[in-house]
Amino acid sequence: MPDYHDDLRLAHVLADAADAATMDRFKALDLKVETKPDMTPVSEADKAAEELIRGNLHRARPRDAILGEEYGLEGTGPRRWVIDPIDGTKNYVRGVPVWATLISLMEAGEGGYQPVVGVVSAPALGRRWWAAKGAGAYTGRSLTSATRLHVSKVGRMSDASFAYSSLSGWEEQGRLSGFLDLTRSVWRTRGYGDFWPYMMVAEGSIDICAEPELSLWDMAANAIVVTEAGGTFTGLDGRPGPHSGNAAASNGLLHDEMLSHLTAR
Repeated sequence: MPDYHDDLRLAHVLADAADAATMDRFKALDLKVETKPDMTPVSEADKAAEELIRGNLHRARPRDAILGEEYGLEGTGPRRWVIDPIDGTKNYVRGVPVWATLISLMEAGEGGYQPVVGVVSAPALGRRWWAAKGAGAYTGRSLTSATRLHVSKVGRMSDASFAYSSLSGWEEQGRLSGFLDLTRSVWRTRGYGDFWPYMMVAEGSIDICAEPELSLWDMAANAIVVTEAGGTFTGLDGRPGPHSGNAAASNGLLHDEMLSHLTAR
């Protein structure tokens, strides 16, 4: 199996640089925010963080392609870095500390590009999570000061904790009935949203989570952290990985039952 240690170390360096840039503008009274064509917000910090990461990658990995939320795809080849400079921009611009920079390296393989390295850095929470293919998933302050992650062992839906982002997306897709049935079948629900539920699945503090509409940069880093922690990450169609335009993550034991609810219409 390839050794991704150097790529993981680079991803941490990229996350350190992005953290410094995003925290510098977090809660700034003069923060500039625009509305993109899809009606979602983008701040000057989103753009600056992605530009910073791209610049560092151009120097450190000039042959690798880069796909980012704000500036699209650049380059070709079997290795592609996927970046969400601020996952949770709506939180960021309102001063809510639940947001993160997502950095993933994907490699071409059977079934398309698959994540092999992922770093999720949430500096306002003082948290970071990461994983590399075949090396496990971890959380901590640095590569040398870390705790290995493991998903929960909850095996009954009635004992499970379920996290989601909002109700509107499920309603827009005609999936609200199945979603509500799932919320009634579990022990506890919470609307954490964005990257955080996936990290909590990896930590074992919640058991299942799902979102009805996402982009690749929202999922790539989360997917490998969940799977390397022993969990399952698929689309609502059950296809493994971050390619379905939506996501469901679990400890593995509850995955099929979760999907049976969420695909009901």
